[in-house]
Amino acid sequence: MSKSSIIEAVWKMAEPVAESQGVTIWDVRYEKEGADWFLRILIDREGGADINDCEAVSRGVDPLLDEADLISQSYYLEVWSAGMNRALERDFHFTQNIGQKVTVGLFKPWEEGGEKEPVCILKEYRGKTIVVEDAAGKEHELTLSELRFVRRFDELPF
Repeated sequence: MSKSSIIEAVWKMAEPVAESQGVTIWDVRYEKEGADWFLRILIDREGGADINDCEAVSRGVDPLLDEADLISQSYYLEVWSAGMNRALERDFHFTQNIGQKVTVGLFKPWEEGGEKEPVCILKEYRGKTIVVEDAAGKEHELTLSELRFVRRFDELPF
């Protein structure tokens, strides 16, 4: 089974478990680090997911994964909160964050001596491009493939 097929199958399997716990799936990742494979399910809820949410989803998904036997090699199951300043990668990540502050990872600054990771307002999402407004009020259309990352920018509450 391909990596993308595993991710899709796990997402479908985990989604009802997450919903029953009052959380949503933010992302599913199947990644190799060194010799080990990790199946990571990132969850979210209004106000942020906590350790109890992660544990409940893990306990609900683990037996389903064992029964489905989708993954032939051994792996570690990890359930995480999506956390603050999370990466925006999927269509719904962008559409849910229109009007919010984001940090964009530029390969080179917009101007000499400028920032490579400016905080902007996400104005539009067009599939492969985004429109952001910088601190000076200037709009920039950016192709996602030309960016290092786009992350939600959450300020600390204190």
